[in-house]
Amino acid sequence: MLMLFLLSYLTYMNLICPECKNAVDLGSYGDLQKDQVIECNTCGITLMVTDMSGEDIQVDIVDEGK
Repeated sequence: MLMLFLLSYLTYMNLICPECKNAVDLGSYGDLQKDQVIECNTCGITLMVTDMSGEDIQVDIVDEGK
């Protein structure tokens, strides 16, 4: 039940990749948290979550893409 809630919550959160400007699919990150490292599924760049307030997620680029 908790997993279902988390997945539905992440569908309302938005993250646009700062590198390629595409939406990042957050569905594979069931328990997204601040300081977590994620990857853009379009360009492959590595991002770190810096803020999760509201519907938008803020990230910093950790490593250039593949």
